[in-house]
This record gives sequence, structure tokens and C-alpha cells, in this order.
Amino acid sequence: MFTGIIEEIGRLKSMDKKGQTLVLTIGADKVLEDIAAGDSIAVNGVCLTAVSYDRNSFTVDVMPETYRQTNLRDLSPGSPLNLERAMGANGRFGGHIVQGHVDTTGAILERRPEENAVVFTIRPSDPGIMKFVIPRGSICIDGISLTVVDVRNGTFSVSIIPHTLSETVLQYKHKEAAVNIECDLVGKYIDHLLHYRQEESGKGGRAPITESFLAEHGFI
Repeated sequence: MFTGIIEEIGRLKSMDKKGQTLVLTIGADKVLEDIAAGDSIAVNGVCLTAVSYDRNSFTVDVMPETYRQTNLRDLSPGSPLNLERAMGANGRFGGHIVQGHVDTTGAILERRPEENAVVFTIRPSDPGIMKFVIPRGSICIDGISLTVVDVRNGTFSVSIIPHTLSETVLQYKHKEAAVNIECDLVGKYIDHLLHYRQEESGKGGRAPITESFLAEHGFI
């Protein structure tokens, strides 16, 4: 599990591509301090496993599903990358619950200054995720825990403070750039459970949770 608080910006040293698989070697510093083979590291918000490492870099494998669902396929040597180690049991929970399981990519439609902040407007590739995107709710963009400030017409906006901009790859991203999007975990589980109950009801299982169901059983 991650929290969406970026620890450092790494750089892609090399990329070996075969079909829809990748082997990435990433230059880093802070995330190497206590690294071990098999550790999980979020790379632009994608949970990947360090398969080897040295004093200056670590290497990860990218499988076809990850290749298809994320912006890692667009990388080239020298690309900056947001890096975060998995959360330690004794660490601070500074962001929100992030799995590193990207739901879809999105395109930056606009980047505009607003006093001390920069507002990014993003259109997701999969419009179906918009049901999980709510104003003042949490969302993860390229591994960064952010708050949604606006939702409209199949797009959403996030406002970035100067510190976050300077410490993450968003400083390099402009209009049309691709970003990884992971929606709030709690909302996804609630949606799944509600739809699962409805599907099971159609098969002769329990009734779906509706307002009348809650009233009948004394919840409202």
C-alpha cells in the first residue's frame, strides 16, 4: 500500500521493450536506502516489484496488462518518474489509500495558473471512472495524492500547490501529456458491493440495497 506522497523524482536509465513487456532500469537515490529484491515501489503511481538493484538504480518488470493500462509505455530514457516506497507500518499516513493499481490513463486538457497554484484539467481515457470522481474527493495522478476541485463534462480538475509541483513530475507535464489515474479505493469497493448485491438478487440471491430496503429494516 502507498499513500500518494512522492519521495523523489527518479530518471529512466534504460528501457528494454519486447512486445508489450518492458524492463525498466530507474536511477534513484532515496528509495534505494533500504531496498531489497522483491520490494514494491510505485513508479508514476504503478506498483512494481524491484527485481534487482545497485547503488544508483533498480530494475522492474512491466507485464502486458500494466503496459496497456498505464503511461509507462510512453517512456523513453531520461524520462522523470515519481517514486514512492510502500508504506511502512510505523510511517505517517500523509495522503490517502493508494494501491498502485491504475484504473486508466488520462490526457491533460489544460494547465493554468491560479495565484499560487496550478490547475490541471484532465479527461480520463475511460469515462466510466467518472462515477468515482467527486469534488473534494481523493484521486491519485501519476502516484500523487490529490484533491479533486471540480468535475464537469467528463473531466475533472486538481489544484497543485508550488511544493507538490516542484517535487513531482507534474512540473514537466503540459497539455496533451498522459497521466496515470487511480480512483479512491473506498468508492470502488462500495460500487462493486452494491452492484454485486443487485446481480445476486437477479439470480435468486439477496435483495439489492435500496432506500426502501434500508427503511424496511430500520436503518432510516
